[in-house]
Amino acid sequence: MTTLTTNTIATWLRLFTSDVVANVDELTQLDAAIGDADHGSNMERGMTAVVDGLADSPDLPGPLLKKAGMTLVSKVSGPLYGTLLLRMAGAIGDSSEIDGPTLAAALRAGLAGVVDRGHAQPGDKTMFDALNPACDALDAALADGAALPKALQVAADAAAAGRDSTVDMVARKGRASYLGERSVGHQDPGATSAAMLVDALAEAVNATGTS
Repeated sequence: MTTLTTNTIATWLRLFTSDVVANVDELTQLDAAIGDADHGSNMERGMTAVVDGLADSPDLPGPLLKKAGMTLVSKVSGPLYGTLLLRMAGAIGDSSEIDGPTLAAALRAGLAGVVDRGHAQPGDKTMFDALNPACDALDAALADGAALPKALQVAADAAAAGRDSTVDMVARKGRASYLGERSVGHQDPGATSAAMLVDALAEAVNATGTS
């Protein structure tokens, strides 16, 4: 059975940061079409601060996620992602290793935090539209007996499909909502970065998860 360790979580955060940095221009362009054009730079700044703090990190996965979440919440750049990580940390507690069901429950807790903070619902054209399908897919794959690396790849594929689905949605949250029907035809930047987050998690578990 594959489990996640502190090293897996640190690798996840590094991979996600690398993806954000590599795609900062895309995130900026997506946000320029329907928002403030700052999602890319904000995510880059916030996640770079998270990675900079990994050199002096707690030894357990939960506390590490808590530290990362606090770093993001303390910055204007990432309160929703910070809340997600903080809620995940609370669900994981002080466990030294995280199995599939625990990870799935932690991601659900993180998603609930995003909803509590941003009040997004399905179809609002937000990061929720990538994260919610990912959580559903992960739960279903684990229930079907899939190994965690495979289940997370299924979740990453679902997140990508959710990201793509935002193109046809009318934005109902944030600055994009001011555009109304004119927001249709544009991919949501938050859903785009959220899909990167899930993909980076799948990659990290595949690379560093212990069996």
